[in-house]
Amino acid sequence: MRRVVVTGLGMINSVGNDKESSFKAICDGQCGIDTITIFDPENYAVKIAGEVKDFDPATVMAPKEVKKADRFIHLGLKAAQEAMLDANLPEDTDYERFGISAGSGIGGLPSIEKNSIILSTRGPRRISPFFIPGALVNMLGGFVSIEHGTKGPNLSSVTACAAGTHAISEACKTIICNGAEKMLVVAAESAITGAGIGGFAAMKALSTNNENPKEASRPFDANRDGFVMGEGAASLVLEEYESAVARGANIYGEIIGFGESGDANHITTPSLDGPARAMKAAYKMAGEPKIDYVNAHGTSTPINDKNETAAVKELLGSETPPMSSIKGQIGHCLGAAGGIEAVVCLMAMRDGILPPTINHTTKDENCDLDYIIEGARKTEVNITMSNSFGFGGTNGVLIFKKI
Repeated sequence: MRRVVVTGLGMINSVGNDKESSFKAICDGQCGIDTITIFDPENYAVKIAGEVKDFDPATVMAPKEVKKADRFIHLGLKAAQEAMLDANLPEDTDYERFGISAGSGIGGLPSIEKNSIILSTRGPRRISPFFIPGALVNMLGGFVSIEHGTKGPNLSSVTACAAGTHAISEACKTIICNGAEKMLVVAAESAITGAGIGGFAAMKALSTNNENPKEASRPFDANRDGFVMGEGAASLVLEEYESAVARGANIYGEIIGFGESGDANHITTPSLDGPARAMKAAYKMAGEPKIDYVNAHGTSTPINDKNETAAVKELLGSETPPMSSIKGQIGHCLGAAGGIEAVVCLMAMRDGILPPTINHTTKDENCDLDYIIEGARKTEVNITMSNSFGFGGTNGVLIFKKI
């Protein structure tokens, strides 16, 4: 079977606009969650989110083109540009054998909301001609493909909060099956809008700790009361192993296992069985190695954190490694979460440091693992697992190995 490695990384989120500043801030336990500024949240039950700061979309595309794409595409372009530069590809790269695998849970919600308001207040003739092509999820891959000239498979995953992870596994499958030599993965989300916040709040899925936004996302803590919306993007360049070695590429790690499953249980309430089967599939594919670190889905919701803890214990038993969630730092970036967390896993292996779970102050008897609550931990990290679980009962798990 063809081996797949990662040779380029990019990331943007609420604590940093590139991979290095983001990773450092995450490991330092900084929190990017604050009162919402993208829209006026005064009349909303939830007034907090993890917004990307100091980002000008005109830095990633021509100013006159900005209005043609939704914010999630702007963020995705930023991350993809960083990953492509990081990969340091040779001039003779065959772009007909270079594909795209994009992921987003919702896509252009800001554009949908804006044009729906225009429709109801000003009529259908005032709807922007850029509305549809700027809001479709697959246009994330479309814009990125056009910018970088990739002419291989152009794929998109729209699997809620597992979309970023599934985009990586789909890219990996494409290379394994010889559909491409290289794949650019990009996962992005920007759903901090009135409809987005209002909709998730109506489901009682979000934390309402508006008075203490920095402490609102509390993965695995007994006092957790829901997730906090985040936004951001991540990008990874995947290559066939022999090709990457031949060109002398810097290799962050190898994808040695991936697993996918469906809960077939409930549209919004996660099961224990579904995530456990996805983890088992990835673990078996990887050859049942010693896992040094698990980057948890860890949403700070009562059910997910309890179920994920039980699933990890079921899989690894007494060998359960340290596990942390970075959603206390950056919020839950929905379809981008799995991409961002994969980048964090690879950088953790590179630097030998495990990011902490912040805001964990009160123990929950159902969450009794080592969540790295005392701060980032320096240690050798050779194999990491990253978990993502989405509404509709869709699950994805990745396992990376340091080379």
